[in-house]
Amino acid sequence: MKPVTIPLENYLDNYHSHEKAQLKRALEIFDMIAGDVNYIRPQGVEVASILMGFHVDLKTILAAILSDPRLGMLQKPIDIAAEFGETVANLVHDVNWLNNIRVYSPEMASQPNQAETLRRMLLSMTQDVRAVLIKLAYRIQRLRNLPKESHEIRHFIAHETLDIYAPIANRLGVHQFKWELEDMAFRYLEPATYKRIAHSLATNRIARETCISGFISLLRSTLEKENIFCECYGRPKHIYSIWKKMQRKNLVIEELYDLLAVRVIVDSLMHCYTVLGIVHSLWQTIPKEFDDYIANPKENGYQSLHTVILDEKGNRIEVQIRTQAMHDYAELGVAAHWSYKEGGKQSATMDKSVAILRKLLDAKNTDVATTDEFRSELFSDRVYVLTPAGQLVDLIKGATPLDFAYAVHTELGHRCRGAKVNGRIVPLTYKLNSGEQVEILKAKEIQPNRNWINPNLGYLRSTRSIHKVKNWFKAQEIEGEILPLAKEVLPSVEPKNEAVFSVRPNKTLNHCEVFVAGLNNVQTGFAQCCHPVSGDEIIGYISHHKGIIVHRIDCKNIVQLDETKRPQLVSVAWGNATASNAVPIVVYAFNTQNLLTDVSQLLAQMKIHIFVAVLESQPDFSAVLNLTLQIESAQQLNEVLKRIKQLPAIVDALRKM
Repeated sequence: MKPVTIPLENYLDNYHSHEKAQLKRALEIFDMIAGDVNYIRPQGVEVASILMGFHVDLKTILAAILSDPRLGMLQKPIDIAAEFGETVANLVHDVNWLNNIRVYSPEMASQPNQAETLRRMLLSMTQDVRAVLIKLAYRIQRLRNLPKESHEIRHFIAHETLDIYAPIANRLGVHQFKWELEDMAFRYLEPATYKRIAHSLATNRIARETCISGFISLLRSTLEKENIFCECYGRPKHIYSIWKKMQRKNLVIEELYDLLAVRVIVDSLMHCYTVLGIVHSLWQTIPKEFDDYIANPKENGYQSLHTVILDEKGNRIEVQIRTQAMHDYAELGVAAHWSYKEGGKQSATMDKSVAILRKLLDAKNTDVATTDEFRSELFSDRVYVLTPAGQLVDLIKGATPLDFAYAVHTELGHRCRGAKVNGRIVPLTYKLNSGEQVEILKAKEIQPNRNWINPNLGYLRSTRSIHKVKNWFKAQEIEGEILPLAKEVLPSVEPKNEAVFSVRPNKTLNHCEVFVAGLNNVQTGFAQCCHPVSGDEIIGYISHHKGIIVHRIDCKNIVQLDETKRPQLVSVAWGNATASNAVPIVVYAFNTQNLLTDVSQLLAQMKIHIFVAVLESQPDFSAVLNLTLQIESAQQLNEVLKRIKQLPAIVDALRKM
């Protein structure tokens, strides 16, 4: 049977005059669109009526009404913040985001990690937990009106409800929402099974109620004689949970013993065992169905006594006995049912958030500090981003596109050369935000960069990602070959302390012999932008005043050369003469201690002359060493860079572009 929604107007007497005025104003806004021929009762009003039954605060009700999608039909938008306050406006913003997000796909049903990540993303993206409550109420309203939709839409909404929204309601302790979401979704997915179970329950309802009533009456009267106060009530079973147990235990409904269930809550641990003894003395027990979760708590900390008895008519009744503290802990704390029913990993953060949610539900006048507390506690250490294919990736807060690449696949991280976030190119040090879509630009070769593992440069936030990069370099060292590093623009640094060492050459630099195709006796010179040395691939540029200037073929000035000037490029080649050029390099290190000494000694051993050395030390003790060296060939330069990178505390050594 479809639940009855009580008209919102019936609740107005519960509010003060100024609160009534705000509610009436919110309802009046819909009169502006009531003339539309397709006008029906606003969704927001129905959702607000659902929430009224939970005694939520006025701001939640106003936000539920004002997040109705039909407000988009107004010719002149309403300034919600001006009329109802910033809190209501922010709630409406969050609810609209939750109502419009399109991430779920039916494939998530077979990917529990993806479904869990989406649940966490939805919770973490909202500024105020009350927005989640409103969203759950919108989903209930959607399900109640689902028969009007096509078969495909009904199935999609039902699957999404069972995979995402019912677990969120369960997790947040709003069990009435959970049960209704599950039962209605199940009704659309398995209508024949739903009707069969519902019919069986309806047929035996009076008998069940009579049985439970008789059990409670006898137990209470006996406990009163022992001066034991208790709260005792029948525990309702819902169609979806009944079906799940039938599936799990491979039983028909008539064989399920816990359709009859009673919960007994007492005020002390001693009374738990006293009540258990009384129950066992009054009724016949089924020993194999007894569980002492007080002496032996479940892994998630759940505590309670569970036993099953047979009444005089042979009916099986499951009895749960616990203290109020145990009950609160089971409903709100670490042992909340979702921890073991969903197979989710325990989270102290979520447990604290559940307790805060209950405060919000119990308090008429919600304190802003309470909502801020929820926001700060709930997944404050995580961000959730999407791949181009729509897959969700759970990352540590502060994660970068490079962290994302390594989280997707180690090889993708090793090949990463750039990234796009929401279609826009961003630096690899960009800090990702929840809900963003990330695309990795990758190279054909596997070439991680040693700069990535420098904590001062901000490329990687995840310890796991850093280990992956370090392990790759260790593997290369074991094999005896460090592959060349990817060319990447490094962040500029502002020097705090600068030491400059200038050394005059002890001999005149020999110019390399260069042949220009088809020409003799041509004046040539070497470009100062890329400093080519023998062995580099080179090209010549015909200048107007300096003859032919020789560049490296990958020089940025050549690559970016205007099309109108490309006819001035000519082929050039190295001659056989041995010569040398001044080549600038840059060395990045974790600290400055002995850096210049170590590098100078190494270069002296290799018989490499230093023209200029500039050491820049930073407040965090990292350092940048700029060197200009006398180099004879590209092969010699590669060997120099390789040897420098093997020194202690060196992050990277690169040829300046």
